[in-house]
Amino acid sequence: MTDAPSRAEANRRTYDDARLAAVYDVDNAAVEDHVFFRRVADEVAAVTDGPVARIVDLGCGTGILTVTLAGEGRSVVGIDPAEAMLEVARTRPDGDDVTWRRGTAELIEPDSADLAVMSGNVAMHLIGDDWHAALRRIGAGLVPGGRLVFETRNPARRAWEGWQQDPTERTTPAGRLIESERTSAPDEDGVVTMHVRTEFPDSGDVLELDQHLQFRSAEQVRADLAVAGLRVERISGDWRRTPFDPAEDRMLVVEAVRG
Repeated sequence: MTDAPSRAEANRRTYDDARLAAVYDVDNAAVEDHVFFRRVADEVAAVTDGPVARIVDLGCGTGILTVTLAGEGRSVVGIDPAEAMLEVARTRPDGDDVTWRRGTAELIEPDSADLAVMSGNVAMHLIGDDWHAALRRIGAGLVPGGRLVFETRNPARRAWEGWQQDPTERTTPAGRLIESERTSAPDEDGVVTMHVRTEFPDSGDVLELDQHLQFRSAEQVRADLAVAGLRVERISGDWRRTPFDPAEDRMLVVEAVRG
């Protein structure tokens, strides 16, 4: 894989803008996925051997999910590389219940977590070596028996073919936006590049950003996790833990354990 550092930087810039952070919650409203992640957190908290259940939300964004994972008997850390996102997270109601850290999986300390979560497209934003490095760090950061949960897109369903978008105007907390998207076919590594143009008519500003997402099959996910010392416990095709159908399901919901 070449160009991984520049792709990682491009992905970070996609979210490290206060105007885009302000509309993140609108585009990532709490729905069925958040219910699932909270359910897993409840399961982990119920069986943890320590005084508190220790949870890491990697790529936490504005913390819209992260704060709901916190509570009595839990220690929650939200990690994200985008300062603009964390600025929103810190001021969120109940934001003081979470420890916010700017950075990547390198901030996960060894044997420090009972549960690691990557929600949204976080797993797909980790490209090439960054993906493998993150899995190694997560594997080392989980206690024996600790769990990792995340979702990713099924490449067999070719979701990128429906991601083209002509200019569309909408009103958001950041003001009026005009957005358009142009998406490439995957390269030999399964990486799709989405070029996003965002216009702010009120100010005349224009942002042109490339967002990179890597598609991985269930077989590749299993193999990559195994190298990091993580065993796949379950792959589902939806948030209700229905067994994954590689020909039909648009996503993979992955649950893995250390050791």
